[in-house]
Parts: sequence; C-alpha cells; structure tokens
Amino acid sequence: MAKQMMLKFTSVDRDMPEKRAPDLRRQDFQEIYAEYAHEKAQQQSSRCSQCGVPYCQSHCPLHNNIPDWLKLTAEGRLQEAYEVSQATNTFPEICGRICPQDRLCEGNCVIEQSGHGTVTIGSIEKYITDTAWEMGWVKPIKPAEDRPESVGIIGAGPGGLAAADALRRQGVQVTVYDRYDRAGGLLTYGIPGFKLEKDVVMARVAQLEESGVEFVLNCDVGEDISFEAIRGKHDAVLIATGVYKSRGLQAPGVGAQGIVRAIDYLTCSNKVSFGDDVEEYNSGELNAAGKRVVVVGGGDTAMDCVRTAIRQGAESVKCLYRRDRANMPGSQREVANAEEEGVEFVWLTAPKGFSGETVEGVMIQKMRLGAPDASGRRSPEVIEGADYLEDADLVVMALGFEPEDLPKLWGVDGLEVTRWGTVKADFRTHATNLEGVYAVGDIVRGASLVVWAIRDGREAAESILDFLNAPAQVAAE
Repeated sequence: MAKQMMLKFTSVDRDMPEKRAPDLRRQDFQEIYAEYAHEKAQQQSSRCSQCGVPYCQSHCPLHNNIPDWLKLTAEGRLQEAYEVSQATNTFPEICGRICPQDRLCEGNCVIEQSGHGTVTIGSIEKYITDTAWEMGWVKPIKPAEDRPESVGIIGAGPGGLAAADALRRQGVQVTVYDRYDRAGGLLTYGIPGFKLEKDVVMARVAQLEESGVEFVLNCDVGEDISFEAIRGKHDAVLIATGVYKSRGLQAPGVGAQGIVRAIDYLTCSNKVSFGDDVEEYNSGELNAAGKRVVVVGGGDTAMDCVRTAIRQGAESVKCLYRRDRANMPGSQREVANAEEEGVEFVWLTAPKGFSGETVEGVMIQKMRLGAPDASGRRSPEVIEGADYLEDADLVVMALGFEPEDLPKLWGVDGLEVTRWGTVKADFRTHATNLEGVYAVGDIVRGASLVVWAIRDGREAAESILDFLNAPAQVAAE
C-alpha cells in the first residue's frame, strides 16, 4: 500500500508553492512563497521515486534522509516525517527556506534527470517543520541527565547554534558568546526577511534558551572578555564566528560617501525590520529610498542587496557582474526573483572607479570572457575603449567576505591559521592546534553555505563529547 503512494512523478507534475505577485512582495519584507496546503504537500511528496541510491541524500551536506520523510509525508504521517528530518538536521525549517536546493538535493534528483521535474524537496521540508511548530511537536531539549562540564561557543550563527543544540541534548552546559544584540548571526542580520522571516530564527533561539543554553550577547571577544578567560571558564571552546570582513576593491574614488559594505547595508535593514531605531537608516546613509542603486557582485549576498533596495523604494536598482549569467555564483532562482521584482542585471561589467565626493556615478568597464582560469571558469577580460558612466546615489559592494585576523583580534599567538587567514582545524574532528579548542563553519571553510555550518557544528559537538569523555580528561578532573 505504501509503495502505491509513491512513484507518481509520471502522473503528477512538479508544482511549487505559489509565489506572491512581484508588485505585492516589493512592498514588504515577508517571505515570497506561500505554504503548501496539506493535500498539495502529500501530492508533491508522492512524486518521489524512492531511489535505491538517493542522490538527493548523498548530495545534501547533512545527508538528510529525504526519501523517508517524503514517503511519510505522502502517507500523512507528518510528526514522524518531522522526527526523521530533525534527526539529521538541527534547523530544517531554515534549510528548507534558504538552502540552494537547485544546486544540492533537488539539482541531483533522479526524476529531474529523466525530464519529469525534481521533487520540491525544500518546500516540503519547510512545510513539515512549520507544521511541527504549529502543532507543538518542537519541544525544549530535556537531556536524560545533566553533566557538570561546560562548553563555551564563540558565535551564535548556524554552526554555533547547531553545536549548542547537540551538546545540550547530551546534558553538557553550554554558553554562547556573540557580538550582536540578538543571536542567530547571519541568519538574523545577514539574510533578509523575504528569504527567512526572523520569527523563524527567534523561535529556535528561544527553544535553546528554554533548553538551558546561556546566551551572552553584545559581547565582543578580545574587548569585553578575553579568549583566555573563556578557555579558563569552560572545559572546551568552539570558535564559530563566521567571516565578516568585507572584500574591498581598489579603484579611484572608492572611499566616497555613499559607497557602503553589503554586511552593513543588510544588517541595518534587518534591524529596521525588527523595529529598531537605526540612525544610519534614518539619515539615509543605509537607506535606498528614492535612490539610483548600483550593487557590485554576483553572489547570493548581492542578490539579497538588490532585492532589499527594491523594497526600500529605490528609484532604480542595477547589479554589475563581471561574468555572464551562466557563470555567476548566485542562485539562478534568486536572479529570477530579482528580475521579476524590477532589478536590472548588467552582465560582463565591472567598476573602474567612482565619481563625486558623495558618489554620483560608477565608471564602468565592459568585459568579455576569455580562457578558463585555474577554477575552470572563463576569466573576464576588459574590452578597451568601451567604458561608460552609470549614475548612482548609493553603491553597495557585495564582493564576498574574508576572515578577520582572530589571533591578532583576540591576542592569541598560538592559534594556527591558514594562508587565507581561516582557522586551521582538522576536517574530521574540527580540532584546532590548541587543546580543547575547536572551530567550525565559515571561519574554517571561508564563506560557505548555512547547511555546511550546521553539519560542522553537529560534527564538532561529537568530537567535543569524545574529548570530555576521554580518560585523561576524567582523571584531570
């Protein structure tokens, strides 16, 4: 009987949740996709072919048991589906919203390869967990027994929170330190509400607080508390700071007023969405209202910036990217959403300089694609004599992020880093060269996906538990 519920991809077409009309979604920061109705979620889940070798699962960084929770959803067994999903993914409702499924699970769906259209895995994952929250199936963590050991986690982003969840489930005492006034890291301040509404993140933070995780916010390590003090207070430490240093651009006029960093722009917008009174927004410094906006970059952060500017009421929004559409790193789904909302993409262009003490325009050079570089992508080359000036009142630089110099910032000479400035950690255990100190997420990988940070956090929690359980540690205590 269960088998008859599945394999309906030949008779049931792929059907995403409805998208709100562009004219409506331009006016607010609410998520653009509606929820599946129960029947539609069951119907779309039933399209799964229940592969013997599920490529969706093997291409998911968390190796989520996708075929099983699709089958349970098709059978109407939603609570079981949630439990299977939660077993491998700390935050399925977040991954369902922001993972680039087109590059991961859905992009490797077998029925997609056969021409029938992928199963809508991300939307179903979101539906399952949203239902779990509504039905009260998501409970505070209650470990079978509390342990005396404590772990200090520096950074309340997805990697740190995933580790906090896993450690707390084993009864470990957990304290999370973060520089911001709210936990969540980039989930809270880096990703706009139209992709991830903030009550979704705050619900998980509240769950962890109710579970006994302590949050020390507005706490800048190296200033408000030393790294060594954190090490002295806890039995183990996890570094999960992410990467927040913006990549710069060397060009004439780059220091002009009105040229801003993507992280500052997005953080300000998200604070305003929380209802905070933000001076930089009120003054217009980080507010696109009525302005001609140019965003430089082609990644997901650039997509977040252009779509934020549209919602703030920009007069026009243009995105400059030095390669073409096919070679951009950002999600094609996000590009399509941005275009629907009125963003203009100017492919094969790069800024050469900026005019005005307060920015008035971007000097743009046109590019063409030459031979492939070391990564296999075709390198952009300048077309001589094809420069032109693009008027602009606000320029947002979204060129990616680099790690901060943590040893210098924290006054820790012994912490090993790579030549890229990322913390050097074992790729299996996530241990650094300092005893009892581990590191996960972007501060180790460089700028990457939320789902990889979650995986790292869960794995590091296992290693930390092994460290706490080691005979030498027990003897020392």
